[in-house]
Amino acid sequence: MTIEQTLLERSNGCCELCGSDTALTAFDVPPVAVADADHAILLCSKCREQVEDADKVDPNHWRCLNDSMWSQIPAVQVMAWRMLNQLASEGWPQDLLDMLYLDDDVLAWAKAGSADESSTDVAPTLDSNGAVLQAGDTVTLIKDLDVKGAGFTAKRGTAVRNISLTDNPEQIEGRVNGVRIVLLTCYLKKSS
Repeated sequence: MTIEQTLLERSNGCCELCGSDTALTAFDVPPVAVADADHAILLCSKCREQVEDADKVDPNHWRCLNDSMWSQIPAVQVMAWRMLNQLASEGWPQDLLDMLYLDDDVLAWAKAGSADESSTDVAPTLDSNGAVLQAGDTVTLIKDLDVKGAGFTAKRGTAVRNISLTDNPEQIEGRVNGVRIVLLTCYLKKSS
């Protein structure tokens, strides 16, 4: 059985991201060491076009990730994570990313493929000790911080999980007490 036939059977003849049943083709999820069904997904032409060309991305089309991100197939989870990260500035994808849990090896795969597209001369985001922070990391507050506008104090020692990086390498975004806030990296320590 070919890879495409295996994917058609696995997905019941539907795009594994949006559920469309037209113009389906196999897509190898990079980086690919072995070309097999475990490292590929079935995509419709609309999803494939947007995955391959960031300039053609329609954020509303990707609301389908609300369902497909829960797939048990690691390759589908990787593509959902990458698209949600690409669209995080829209607002709603960040909420989905905050809910999404990936096993360590699947998260490493997702980050490995997205690193190719984000290799620019941007300064790395560093914690107070100089450790490099990446999206999805967990950090700990090293000082009590008054959260303006939210009416609470984020206590020293509070863990902030699944952080998001911002355009400013001195800031990250994360949830504290259920509220999404911007935190200065000089008050954070990367958790191991």
